[in-house]
Amino acid sequence: MLAGRRPEWTGIEGHPSGVVSPAVWRASTHLYPDMAALRAGHAFNEDGRFYYGRRGAPTQWALSEALTQLEPEAAGTVLYPSGVAAIAGVLLAVLKPGDVLLMTDNAYEPSRNLARGILADIGVETRWFDPCDLASFKAALCPKARAVLLESPGSLTMEVCDVPALAAMAREHGMVSILDNTWAGPTGFAALRHGVDITLLALTKHAGGHSDVMMGSAAAGPEWFDRLRRHSQMLGTVVSPDDAALVLRGLRTMGLRLERSAATGLRIAQWLEQRADVAKVLCPMLAGSPGHELWQRDFTGGCGLFSFVFKGGTGAARDAFIDALQLFGIGYSWGGFESLATPLDPARVRTASAWPFAGMDSADVFGVRLAIGLEDAGDLIADLEQAFTIWAQAAV
Repeated sequence: MLAGRRPEWTGIEGHPSGVVSPAVWRASTHLYPDMAALRAGHAFNEDGRFYYGRRGAPTQWALSEALTQLEPEAAGTVLYPSGVAAIAGVLLAVLKPGDVLLMTDNAYEPSRNLARGILADIGVETRWFDPCDLASFKAALCPKARAVLLESPGSLTMEVCDVPALAAMAREHGMVSILDNTWAGPTGFAALRHGVDITLLALTKHAGGHSDVMMGSAAAGPEWFDRLRRHSQMLGTVVSPDDAALVLRGLRTMGLRLERSAATGLRIAQWLEQRADVAKVLCPMLAGSPGHELWQRDFTGGCGLFSFVFKGGTGAARDAFIDALQLFGIGYSWGGFESLATPLDPARVRTASAWPFAGMDSADVFGVRLAIGLEDAGDLIADLEQAFTIWAQAAV
């Protein structure tokens, strides 16, 4: 992968070779040889030109360039210190007081908190719609609707939106379409090519890959990239060069890790589907799971994040199941090398669409979200098997 490895960032001028990865450039002050050069610097605002530390240096530039090359049709990529910072930065760049934001009802809870907090404080109204119902989106439209925030698949319930159709409808109504594409990433879903205007990633997840760095990004075509870049600079948003180096390193192996976690995740999802104590497996890669047809049509890859719902049981039994797991950590996030498990309780964060899915009894709402890492699939299945034994004892 040559992206982000310009010779001037990995070597010394006049030297015939260089290093594999760009060095970590730590600098707040960028020096100019004379006043003419300082004045000339004001005329440019682009990666590759030194100006001041907030605009980055070769380490950050290399990461931005690599991400842009992964995103078909992107004009550039803006880096943020976390995934939530990327969501907030983009929404604040796009929306103004009096605007209406449409948000899919399977959105990440921090996205909903932004809508009810900062955006509401500045006079932006948010309307939620059912991610699986185009009519629900149409019903939420109004003359003041300025943008739509999509998340597909949703990181809890795994619902897959018809992103091309929603992006097209948004464009017809003069709206900006924004997609949180962290689940599949650009290698699994080419967001801009499918009609999205701005695509977001929590680089904390797959790109970082080692649960030791937080970062986010927003990529866009020429219509929106310059606005996002300048708005980010006005807010003083900057990422650490050390963190950028960690994400750039993780990016080099991301494809292999995604391939492994997706394959293991699908194997475990198929195993769970056959269990009598599982009511529903929510995994877009799994045939018969909600959203599988759209995943087959639009996606070129997946990942190891999915959920399942117990058949019956209690909240205490679900807790006992998670506590019994030995190879799965209990913690938020995903996309790292280790497997994780967290409780699935989406009903409390739904606004426009009911949970559970049609066909599931009200008792069948105790679920678990699994983030599959790089461990051996057989070992993970054995660990889940023994945890189900504990669940059965606690569910009586």
